Amino acid sequence: MRFFAGLWRLAIAAMCFVGTYEAWHKPQFWTYFTFQAGFVLGFVMLWAGAASILRGVQPPAWLKGCVTVYAVITAVVAFLMMPPDDPAYVPQVLGLMTNTWLHRVAPIMAAADFVLFDGHRRFRWHYMFSWLAYFPAYLAFVMIRAAIWPHSGPAAGGNPYPYAFIDPNALGWTGFAMNCGKLALGFLAIGFVTFLIDRILPERPLLG
Repeated sequence: MRFFAGLWRLAIAAMCFVGTYEAWHKPQFWTYFTFQAGFVLGFVMLWAGAASILRGVQPPAWLKGCVTVYAVITAVVAFLMMPPDDPAYVPQVLGLMTNTWLHRVAPIMAAADFVLFDGHRRFRWHYMFSWLAYFPAYLAFVMIRAAIWPHSGPAAGGNPYPYAFIDPNALGWTGFAMNCGKLALGFLAIGFVTFLIDRILPERPLLG
């Protein structure tokens, strides 16, 4: 089963790296949260997949839990908050758009990997809070970049804010602050659910 788990994880890594294809040609696309989180997920899954096959050292529990949380967040954002991709502009691989691999398929497979192939009861209670550290760091990155390069994209018309729901020019600062607060609560809720699942499931992997 470890070989199957390893191949599953390597497949997730491949999807993530394929999904970030556009960003390697258009560096401004790295401003998107989903591209950053997807690339880190790909790296961790590459590590985990190789470790499964070669009986090596697996990624630390905190890191594996963190990328799982942000994979789920990526899927939630993609399904609920992002408009459909236009196949005329988004590259396709094996019949699916690269964004679909990155934002939908890979996160679902990563969540399944966490449930089925990971050992459990390894998370500390404070992980659900430390996992959130990336969110304010990401917001700071977006705001600083927008202040320095106000017309650099990646959004339409050179808008430096990658998502309308964190664009203070469109929302005003009050709306921006409210959206950030809602997002933070949503991220914390997903982290809490991930922590609970880890505590409920048995220590040994369900498949392994």
